Amino acid sequence: MNTFKRSIAALTAAGLLTLAGVSGASAAESTTPVVKKAPLTAEQRAAFEAAKTAFHSAQAARHSAVESAKTAVAAAKAVRDSALAAATTPEAKKAARVAFKASVANIKASIPAKPVKPVRP
Repeated sequence: MNTFKRSIAALTAAGLLTLAGVSGASAAESTTPVVKKAPLTAEQRAAFEAAKTAFHSAQAARHSAVESAKTAVAAAKAVRDSALAAATTPEAKKAARVAFKASVANIKASIPAKPVKPVRP
């Protein structure tokens, strides 16, 4: 019985070592090639710097547009709240809500899209 237990333990250990060897060999293989960065030419560097400058200016313009949109939405909310408080009929309340939604949609439309980050050539 002891020899049977020993043989099972030996086979189990051998199987585990075999699996570890297989996984270690597959982990050692590199799937992505190594890409070395080539130095940029003067024209490429100038174009990339111009693209970065344009990106940063577009990013700053979008940020300022978002900040101004926040204040415009706050003003539209104040107008909506005062219109809802003054409204006496359900139709007037609905009109105030519709006007608020339209003004918020116009504010959102005025915000430019996110600029695309330039890629190094």
